[in-house]
Amino acid sequence: MGFAMGVFVGVTPTIPFHTGLLVALGLVSRQNITSAYIGAWAISNPLTVPLFYIAEYQIGKHLLGMGGTSLALSDYSIMSILHFGWDVTFPLLTGGIILAPLFAVPAYFVAHRMIVAIRRRRQRRVHHA
Repeated sequence: MGFAMGVFVGVTPTIPFHTGLLVALGLVSRQNITSAYIGAWAISNPLTVPLFYIAEYQIGKHLLGMGGTSLALSDYSIMSILHFGWDVTFPLLTGGIILAPLFAVPAYFVAHRMIVAIRRRRQRRVHHA
C-alpha cells in the first residue's frame, strides 16, 4: 500500500512537496514511508514528469471545459505552476488527481504480488533449512 501511495503522489504535480506529503500520508495511514518514497521516486523522474504534466494539463482542461492555453514550463515545481495562475494550476491538479489512480492501483497489485512472492520464497528457505 505504501508503494502505491508513493506512485499516486509521484504522479501528481506536487514536486517540491512529495517527501512531505509521503511522510504525512504514511504517518496518518500507518503505511511504509520508505516504500512510498521508492514508489514516488520510481514514477516521478526527469523523463516522466514532463509527460505526466502535459497529459494532466490536457485531461484537466478537457474535463473542466477549458480551451486554448498550452503548457510550457521552465521547471516542474508547484511554485512554477502556481506562477501561471489558477488557469494552469487548476486543470493540472485536476488532471493529476484523475491520472494518479490509473498508475497507483496497478502499482498496488504489482507490489503486493512481489511482496507475497518474496515472503513465500523466504518461508520455503526457512522450512528447508
